[in-house]
Amino acid sequence: MTIEVSVAYAAPGVEALVPVRLADGATVADAVARSGVPERLGLDAGNLGFAIYGHRASAGTVLADGDRVELTRPLTADAKTRRRMRANATAGRRKTGVAKPNP
Repeated sequence: MTIEVSVAYAAPGVEALVPVRLADGATVADAVARSGVPERLGLDAGNLGFAIYGHRASAGTVLADGDRVELTRPLTADAKTRRRMRANATAGRRKTGVAKPNP
C-alpha cells in the first residue's frame, strides 16, 4: 500500500511544493529525501526543522496519506527577545521625550 504526501518549503522569493508517493509507514525523513527539495534549493539539511500542517514533527514521524510536510528554517531572532527590545526602546523614548504642550 502507498501514501501520497507533499513536501513544502517557502522563503522570501522561493517556493516549493512537491508531491511524493511513499510506502505505507514512511517517515518525514523518507518524504524529504524522495522530494529532493533540500538538494534542489541548496538548503543545509542539518539546519532544517519539520512540521506537518504547522505542527512540529521529527524526522522519524510516521506519515499518513495526504500529509503536508513543511520544511522550516531556523529563527534568526527570538520573538520574545525582539519584543522586549522594542518595549525597552519605546520606554526609553517616553522617559527622555519632551512633554507635549497643552493647547
